[in-house]
Amino acid sequence: MLVLILAYLGGVLTILSPCILPVLPFVFARADRPFARNGLPMLLGMALTFALVATLAAVGGSWAIQANQYGRIIALVVLAVLGLTLLSTRLAEWISRPFVALGNKLSQHSDENDSVWSAAGLGVATGLLWAPCAGPILGLLLTGAALNGASLQTSLLLLTYAAGAATSLALALVIGGRVFSLMKRSLGAGEWVRRALGVLVLAGVAVIALGLDTGVLTRVALASTGGIEQKLIDAARPAPAPQPVVKQGEPLPIEGELPSLEGATQWFNTAPLTVQSLRGKVVLVDFWTYSCINCIRALPYVHAWADKYKDHGLVVIGVHAPEFAFEKDPQNVSKAIKDLGVDYPVALDNNYAIWKGFNNEYWPAHYFIDPQGHIRHHHFGEGEYEQSEDVIRQLLTEAGQKNLPGGYVQPGAKGAEAAGSGDAMRSPETYVGYARAENFAGGQVAHDDVWTYHAPKTLMTNQWAFDGRWTVRDESARLDSANGGIVYRFRGRDLHLVLGPGHDGKPVRFRVTIDGKTPGADHGMDTDADGNGTVSSQRLYQLVRQANGTGERTFEITFLDPGVQAYAFTFG
Repeated sequence: MLVLILAYLGGVLTILSPCILPVLPFVFARADRPFARNGLPMLLGMALTFALVATLAAVGGSWAIQANQYGRIIALVVLAVLGLTLLSTRLAEWISRPFVALGNKLSQHSDENDSVWSAAGLGVATGLLWAPCAGPILGLLLTGAALNGASLQTSLLLLTYAAGAATSLALALVIGGRVFSLMKRSLGAGEWVRRALGVLVLAGVAVIALGLDTGVLTRVALASTGGIEQKLIDAARPAPAPQPVVKQGEPLPIEGELPSLEGATQWFNTAPLTVQSLRGKVVLVDFWTYSCINCIRALPYVHAWADKYKDHGLVVIGVHAPEFAFEKDPQNVSKAIKDLGVDYPVALDNNYAIWKGFNNEYWPAHYFIDPQGHIRHHHFGEGEYEQSEDVIRQLLTEAGQKNLPGGYVQPGAKGAEAAGSGDAMRSPETYVGYARAENFAGGQVAHDDVWTYHAPKTLMTNQWAFDGRWTVRDESARLDSANGGIVYRFRGRDLHLVLGPGHDGKPVRFRVTIDGKTPGADHGMDTDADGNGTVSSQRLYQLVRQANGTGERTFEITFLDPGVQAYAFTFG
């Protein structure tokens, strides 16, 4: 219920966002007509069409997006004709004759010039054109749709979001209708109002056709709802459940059953494993993804446990559940497994089937299963490694294993796998794509449109900005011209950035500075002392490791070649 309320409020706030501006002329084109017969059917058609298109786009892949593009072209033509009919009464009469006749037959009671069905058709066309600014709430809904797949819940959430938008538009439409009626009675200005609306409709068509609705308008917004939406999300999101505490000598509870592993799209380092084949074994399931810094720092412990207890009945399974699209590529995952030295079984969970079977929500997440297939313990995130090893030893002992090797593993990890600094004030994980971006200090972001950005001279802590010509998409940003970069005022020992080369795969050279100087001893494992490095594959790059402490610094990366794709910052 809380999620539905959140979706509805996010939709209501849409009227304050700039991306609603291009469709307002279509909405107000019928403001002077009865709301029940015109405004309401149009808004219902708009909401239903948006929910359908958004669901398909989130879960249906590129074919749905391409189909929607054809729909947008048709809708642009229809609405351009609408604008012309508002400008010319003769053209309106000529065009409307067959539609009025059809509408009369369908509705059986319509007035001379319009019908419920034509209003609904206008709403369908508007729904095809509407591309709402992806604020935190819509980003959350679309991410959940992609994660959970097509379902009644997915469509209901998106429809609720659209209903919220339709509610605020309905209020504006009712108010607008009263204003237009007053103008007609007092000034006799109905004809001029109609022509003005025709001009606005044609202007809206032009704005959408040129792509300005998701580019320029997002940068000239008079109001941004991102902060309000984020506060609503934070207020509605339940606090994470506390981690279970293991007490020596006390039995571990049964938390559930090991779900099916058949949803894996591919297996590495093993033939496909099943629940039945794992009976009699103690199993550790590790949910991870290869560009996640928290997962990378936990891997040395998981790997050490697999080596230490593999001859005593422990089976470790890594479930690779991707966060970014490039992590679904089996070749990328295979390379990461080799580079990270993972030699235990790994299931590629591209459809999140295993993830959903566990009702998991975290990277990394560790689930401990006994020989009977019962989940006996879980741990989310990094840390508490000794407690986790105690659980492994307890389950192995319950299974009859004796003479277990003593002590706790000490991986001695280096580079990005080394433990974090423990600085509670370090900068938060920061996404570059607009769907989840926060603390951006370079003005408004142009959605899915190339734009030239100028980084401010000074940044507050945790603020960041683009510099140069970038195209920002929902989960990443692409540099379109050489010598562009990103600036971040961060706090932490380590700074990492998930990067990938362009679609052509050509390596991209870059240079890093810290406080305007070469990093020297503070360079990361993927840069040299002069700050030079190369993006050659899609992965996490460690760009800074401060040699002395976790102080606040200004980081800047300049890419000497175009095409690089940036995804997310993480810190240690």
